[in-house]
Amino acid sequence: MTLTSQDMLNARILIVDDQSANVALLEDLLHRVGYTQVTSTQDPRAVASMHRKTPFDLILLDLQMPGMDGFQVMEVLKAGATEGDYLSVLVVTAQPDHKLRALQAGAKDFVSKPFDLIEVQTRIHNLIEVRLLHRQLARHNQYLEQVVQERTTELRESEARYRALTELSTDWYWEQDGQGRFTKVSGPVLEMLGLGVDALNGEGDEGAPASDGWNEAERQTLQARIASRSPFLDMVLSRAMKDGTSRQYRVSGTPMFDAGCTLIGYRGFGVEIVGSNK
Repeated sequence: MTLTSQDMLNARILIVDDQSANVALLEDLLHRVGYTQVTSTQDPRAVASMHRKTPFDLILLDLQMPGMDGFQVMEVLKAGATEGDYLSVLVVTAQPDHKLRALQAGAKDFVSKPFDLIEVQTRIHNLIEVRLLHRQLARHNQYLEQVVQERTTELRESEARYRALTELSTDWYWEQDGQGRFTKVSGPVLEMLGLGVDALNGEGDEGAPASDGWNEAERQTLQARIASRSPFLDMVLSRAMKDGTSRQYRVSGTPMFDAGCTLIGYRGFGVEIVGSNK
């Protein structure tokens, strides 16, 4: 993030002072430097509404004013600020003991009367630079948040399409959590095998153990691949049915990881090997 000289000179600046001579002095200084958007008011009660209508990048604020002093102006400005706002206020005071109180009230910096014009110019430049960089950072963060939301939406849509296509083109689509428990199973294979998700998770099917009929060697080979967090393709699983027939399936799967590279589960699909019934 960079700022050009023109970015700095286009900053919106508001001068707030009840003394017209002070206003004229500061306006002349700013115009001679090249600032193009300088506004002033001698009415401190108008500051909050002016800032709310078109926010300023810097407010030069006198502390000693009748009717409403600079401390009260800052309180009103803070009350109307939203979360994340960067309120850039440079207070002007002839009272040295007011400096600490002004900073505690929310001012970013201060200058003393009578003015040292070089000091005023430098402090104005520094505060405007910080303000504009803060605004650039906020916009960049907003852009990144939007990109993340768009990518997340695209990923979810892609995931939904993947699942829909997989479920249509295979006999069995499945997902497991990090502990190896099935969290999603779809397709006609469960009905064909007479199994439920509980049985696949080792809780038995109508009183029978989950491994009933499955080829144990094939199951152990598959579990070893899952335990090693490795993808697998077309691994054969066989099961003997109660009516004496058998079915075979080719099962493929891939591990799923979160952003921190922690395994969160597996997902995959299986298809029946045609002609496996005996």
